[in-house]
This record gives sequence, C-alpha cells and structure tokens, in this order.
Amino acid sequence: MANAIDLHVGKRLRRRRRLLGLTQQQLAESIGIRFQQIQKYECGANRVTASRLFELSVALNVPVNYFFDGLQSTNQAPVPGAPANDLIAADVLSQKETLELIRAYYRLGERPRRRLLDLAKSLQDESTDAA
Repeated sequence: MANAIDLHVGKRLRRRRRLLGLTQQQLAESIGIRFQQIQKYECGANRVTASRLFELSVALNVPVNYFFDGLQSTNQAPVPGAPANDLIAADVLSQKETLELIRAYYRLGERPRRRLLDLAKSLQDESTDAA
C-alpha cells in the first residue's frame, strides 16, 4: 500500500519529467537505473531514497523540495487568509494541454512571453469585471 507522501512525490516526479518532455527511459538512463524503477517511483509503489531523490532533482533541474511542494502536514492548519482561488488543482497541471501550453510559453522569447502574460492577466481582469 502506497503512502500518501510517496504518491505525492511520484506525481511530482511524473509531472516534471513530462514537462521536460522526457521518457521514463531517458530519465532512468540519466541517473543509471532501469525505466521500471521510474515507473514504480511515479505510481508510489517504491519509495524514493534521499540519495535517489537528490539524483532525480539534479537530472530534472529542480531543488529537492520541489517534490514536496503542495504537501501539507496533517497537523498543520491551512494558512489563514490564503486565497483558495489562487490554488491550481494538481489535475490541471498533469493534463497534456497544460503541459503543451507551458512548453510553448517557454519557447517564446522574454518579450513575447511578457506580452502574453500581460494579455492573459487583462483577459482575467475583464472576465472578473463582467461577473
């Protein structure tokens, strides 16, 4: 039975790997293991050791704490005053369309990226004003 934390780490691992456009095989080869092990990590069947987590963070170009982002301790209360509507559901981030949008965004130069972001914000403001 997979632990909730192991499942969370596995989901974050899968999300980052897909965002970078890597296959399980490519990631596995980059850290010297078999792709089946990556599969087991991603579904939470196997726990990721601290040393392996560090290797994965280097291979995926993220800090180790990336794998724990969004995890809330069971004894920790929600942050008071934190806007709930600013939180993005994990499901949205794992959708193929979202990943394609993020990849396309980062392929743009800095100026077009900034303009696209400004456009999205202005559209959001318009939809908020209309409601």
